[in-house]
Amino acid sequence: MSFISLKPIPLKNRISMIFIKYGQIDIKDGAFVIIDKQGIRKHIPVGSVACLMLEPGTRVSHAAIKLAAQVGTLLVWVGEAGVRLYASGQPGGARSDRLLYQAKLALDDDLRLKVVRKMYEIRFGEPAPEKRSVQQLRGIEGARVRALYKQMASQYNITWNGRNYDVKNWDKGDVINRCISAANACLYGITEAAVLAAGYAPAVGFIHTGKPLSFVYDIADIYKFDTVVPVAFKVAASSPAHPDKAVRQACRDSFRESRILKKIIPKIEEVLSAGGIEVPPPPAESVPPAIPPPEHIGDEGHRS
Repeated sequence: MSFISLKPIPLKNRISMIFIKYGQIDIKDGAFVIIDKQGIRKHIPVGSVACLMLEPGTRVSHAAIKLAAQVGTLLVWVGEAGVRLYASGQPGGARSDRLLYQAKLALDDDLRLKVVRKMYEIRFGEPAPEKRSVQQLRGIEGARVRALYKQMASQYNITWNGRNYDVKNWDKGDVINRCISAANACLYGITEAAVLAAGYAPAVGFIHTGKPLSFVYDIADIYKFDTVVPVAFKVAASSPAHPDKAVRQACRDSFRESRILKKIIPKIEEVLSAGGIEVPPPPAESVPPAIPPPEHIGDEGHRS
């Protein structure tokens, strides 16, 4: 009997995400399925999805988690309507060489500033002001972001009182803030999948620090105002009955049209290369793997 080795599909060739709630995710007859309370199965093409966003009411079997890990699909446990990210299951993770490279850039003040300046340049389409610290650039960025929010609110004729919401009392927030949060959660999910697939650590950030997803927020911010924020304002302006669901569907369509999954990993490499150093080689005395990992078609951070 011969066995087929499961090989992760590169992230750039996948669809962005699928939201799942109120069902049991399992492997039945060799297929990755979600089973509802009536016992009806719905097949999910797990290997061709960047991440599965699991909402409350979802249960996952050990076999399903194992298969998702084998094919490099990120599982993200989110809150109701997908607006809070609680936990995630790594489909790959930091490679030692890339983690050391990322950490060296983050820990050296001069190198970190170069990376932050590159992020600013890519995000706003112009070089960052000279002789500014990371903290000063963060302040300038915050002012520009607030201005962009006001500009979009005016464009879509939406009352804007600032980016403000209470995570403990979500339903009392205004529609636009709920739409923005739901849209951001979608972007954070696929960005985390990309960071892990590239072999880097989500927690080692440059602008954002001290959070489990600091680097995810850094990279997602580059794309936020070109993708999900306009989607959120457009949806809020249409006054849908279920804004959270409408935002998720609109973000999924936007991700597909912009082919964002093809762009994120190259952009990560471009940002980090601004530090001007190479990925460090392993120490001469280090011991290589006893059994070398097989070649695979997935991204660098995907486990073989």
